[in-house]
Amino acid sequence: MTKNLAGLFFFGSAVLMSSTILRAESARPNILLCVADDAGLHAGAYGTDWVSTPTMDRLADHGLLFQRAYTPNSKCGPSRACILTGRNSWQLKEAGNHWASFPLEFKSVAEVLNENGYHVGYTGKGWLPGKAFDANGKRRDILVNQYTDLTLDPPTSGIHIVDYVANFKTFLNDGQSEEPFFFWYGGWEPHRKYEFQSGRKVGGKSLEDVKWIPEFWPDTDVVRDDILDYVFELEYFDARLGEMVDELEARGILDHTIIIVTSDNGMPFPRVKGQTYEYSNHLPLIIYWPEGIRSAGRSVDEFVSLIDLVPTFLEVAGIEADRSGMASITGRSLSPILENRPSEQVRDHVLLGKERHDVGRPNNVGYPTRAIVEGDFLYIINFEPGRWPVGNPEAGYANTDGGATKTEILEGRTDPSLHHFWQWNFGKRPQEELYQISEDSDCLRNLAGYPEFVDKRNKLRLRLLQRLAEEGDPRMAGHGDIFDEYLYMDPKSTHLYERTMEGVEVRSAWLSPSDFEAGPVGIETLE
Repeated sequence: MTKNLAGLFFFGSAVLMSSTILRAESARPNILLCVADDAGLHAGAYGTDWVSTPTMDRLADHGLLFQRAYTPNSKCGPSRACILTGRNSWQLKEAGNHWASFPLEFKSVAEVLNENGYHVGYTGKGWLPGKAFDANGKRRDILVNQYTDLTLDPPTSGIHIVDYVANFKTFLNDGQSEEPFFFWYGGWEPHRKYEFQSGRKVGGKSLEDVKWIPEFWPDTDVVRDDILDYVFELEYFDARLGEMVDELEARGILDHTIIIVTSDNGMPFPRVKGQTYEYSNHLPLIIYWPEGIRSAGRSVDEFVSLIDLVPTFLEVAGIEADRSGMASITGRSLSPILENRPSEQVRDHVLLGKERHDVGRPNNVGYPTRAIVEGDFLYIINFEPGRWPVGNPEAGYANTDGGATKTEILEGRTDPSLHHFWQWNFGKRPQEELYQISEDSDCLRNLAGYPEFVDKRNKLRLRLLQRLAEEGDPRMAGHGDIFDEYLYMDPKSTHLYERTMEGVEVRSAWLSPSDFEAGPVGIETLE
């Protein structure tokens, strides 16, 4: 980060533009949306002082740091679909699943901005995994223009070869000086696979650096190494972000650019990514915008959902939602928070949930959940508690990415002193769960059956079901099975359970051979 940029961060005298001015064609801001792949609240700005994220920290110091930002769905594909449409995943038909098709009826905010005078593009991971086609059956890129041609030699095998910064510069060069831009920086980091012990061997870290291990993982050297490898990749994401910010400063357009930093879901570890717990859905969110934030440097305690980004983008771009061609938007604009003014639209809760993520159960069925976070409490409904929540053991517990921590827990599952780790991470769950997350962020003390919490449970259940009905959730109308009927768009991994039971050994980048409980014989490779 340059010294000049550090000075630019102190913009206390910057004048807040009025809504009228913001809607003027000449004043529309640039938008840089930065989405880390599988990152939790592990930044210095959030109090994790053993992780080095200087760029995120500086943006937060001179922007807004959101303390209660959540994704509706804790898996890459559906979460990114929510971010791009402003709708919850149960409102997105096929796109509410993982490895899905993206329905033509849902237009993305990137497509809308592209139609309304914005120079639009992305680098790295966009809306994935899944497939999208236009009305003529041709490939449709939800983020419009891909910039991934420029590559580099990454520091480890776990880091992606895409040169995010060089591609961003090319994108900026391709634009016209008078047109605003929308750019999606989709870092592949810190998604797995990691190069084991890269945090120590390449990043210069030590096992003693790890100051946080949730109760549901064993505190072993293997787990600590796994966390350090994750941290190393998160720091790589932050460093590339810093170079992009420097580029905006060098071009003299930093103050006129909204920078949003977030993630699609929690870290790719057991009981986190792909689940419906606090660490699964509670994500970082930082917004920096010298020309549009009043009283910068604030910490925001209001609940925010990532579906709130779309109406915010449309508002600052001067595009009326009902004329955008997008399906009705569920999210709420964040402009009252940016402008530090009272509003009746401030959230007092967020809704969470999921349907089918990675396959690994008979007939490709998912593990449907819905949840509400209100105040200090997280209430969850597991609609199919008889199913394995992370996928069947015979199919490798497929909704948890293969990695060192997963292997460590599975290897100890037959040891009576370690079996509870397996139960917490992979075992079956009750129909209702209730957690006081201010006291139990690990979500291990289920209060749903405690007499003193019956009223709280019932009130949260009622509000959750009412809100879902208002949003047209098919499960509230008795049609939830539709999500299991949608095609799983990866033919190489569909019917994973059935093929495993037939004796086919499935080799995959997202599963380790030791994840499978059964002993398969044949070999089949997934790419």
